[in-house]
Amino acid sequence: GEAQCWGYTDGGGSCHWGHFENVTDVYSTISAFMALDKNSGEAQCWGWWSFGGSCNRRRNFLGVTDVYSTRYAFMALDRNSGKAQCWGDYDQGGNCDDIDFLGVTDVYSTS
Repeated sequence: GEAQCWGYTDGGGSCHWGHFENVTDVYSTISAFMALDKNSGEAQCWGWWSFGGSCNRRRNFLGVTDVYSTRYAFMALDRNSGKAQCWGDYDQGGNCDDIDFLGVTDVYSTS
């Protein structure tokens, strides 16, 4: 359950406060990180909030099958339901509220 983070503190270089027990995957944007436990749906995000460092409003990621990122945003996708949660810079991929991903087989992102 321990992680080592380094670099610019505001951009995710500090994670000494985190609880990383049961984390199954870690994802990143240019200045933010997400640590996800796919089994429980719990996640921690840190770094610049505007680049995805805050996922507090999305407290339950249960059912998420894939996570993608652009340079400034994250998308957590449940392929089984076609629902996605996006956060980070609104204009750089941080908004996907009106998109139905049901049946989508491939997702690509820019950096």
